[in-house]
Amino acid sequence: MPHSTTHFLTSHVGSLPREKDLMHMMWAKEDGVPVDAEALRMRVKQAVSDIVKKQKSLGIDVVNDGEMSKPSYATYIKDRLNGFGGSENTYVFDDLVDFPNLAKRVGEDPSRQHRHAPGCKGPISVKTTEDVHEDIANMQAATGSEKLDGVFFSSASPGVTSIFFKNEYYPTHEEYVFAIAEAMKTEYEAIAASGATLQIDCPDLAMGRHMNSTGVTLEDFRKRAAMHVEALNHAVANIPAEQLRMHLCWGNYGGPHHCDMNFADIIDIVMQAKPQTLLFEAANPRHAHEWSLFENYKLPEGKILCPGVIECQSNYVEHPELIAQRIKRYADLVGRENVMAATDCGFSIHVGQAAIDPEVVWLKLKSLADGAAIASSWFWK
Repeated sequence: MPHSTTHFLTSHVGSLPREKDLMHMMWAKEDGVPVDAEALRMRVKQAVSDIVKKQKSLGIDVVNDGEMSKPSYATYIKDRLNGFGGSENTYVFDDLVDFPNLAKRVGEDPSRQHRHAPGCKGPISVKTTEDVHEDIANMQAATGSEKLDGVFFSSASPGVTSIFFKNEYYPTHEEYVFAIAEAMKTEYEAIAASGATLQIDCPDLAMGRHMNSTGVTLEDFRKRAAMHVEALNHAVANIPAEQLRMHLCWGNYGGPHHCDMNFADIIDIVMQAKPQTLLFEAANPRHAHEWSLFENYKLPEGKILCPGVIECQSNYVEHPELIAQRIKRYADLVGRENVMAATDCGFSIHVGQAAIDPEVVWLKLKSLADGAAIASSWFWK
């Protein structure tokens, strides 16, 4: 993971808005409509080149491919692993149960209408490695460098994969998650071999608490979360911790989130994960107060915090001074050398998601860079 001793580095969580033509091509592919494979491949390559330039022009330090090749941050897995093809999954978010009109609005988002997550109906194994190597090649072309220092790729965690694709084959959830972990090692290690930082997306460790979890006790959830972390550590056993980062979130959707669990309830388990850097929601109204957790919780040696200082469900553009203040809170508590700055979550976690106008996204990322520069001036003279 890139490290700076002169300023606060900026990054984001992964997905960025796609252009409309690419969005419609991706939707068609997901829905089984014939798409010219070569035309799509070349369009994705151009989109990656454009999005890398865009991020750099806005002042983002650690950039990625915007997840241009993926229909969703998690459901892309069905195209890379064998074993999927069972019945489509359904999801219940506890915070939406008492708000049927809002639940309908969330469910009718076009990005979700074109998202497909068939269940696991057979043994999990690697189906193809061509997709991940094409992702790497596109970034090499976009950056003009074979060694991808200073960039990251996001990959779905074993745990979140098990949430999106329900188990219809393995005798136990544990066997299912570890089978996914074993298969995902191939993608994880390919990314690490490119020199890039690997980001593991782990909303299962937080969002999983209020998703299809009626009747599940906090203790039972913690046990499952600990097992998911164990599976993740197995999958990244051959990758150095400093080349790993993980993202934790409570679900990137426009619900009330009043059923979200507290960060304090899982931080001990989260910190057992191997990745050196932790990205987490710290800007949205439900979790912005949890910076105070680090007044008493001692950050483990070698860990780096990358709080979200930009909210990704609101078209309000955060003022750079506010961003600087948010960064300062963490730096004051855990040390400037242990803090980066990012966004709460992705801006388009499913192709076509439009919680925020795409043009506003770029203003937010520019404000992130400007705010980090202000905070840096306070800590580095």
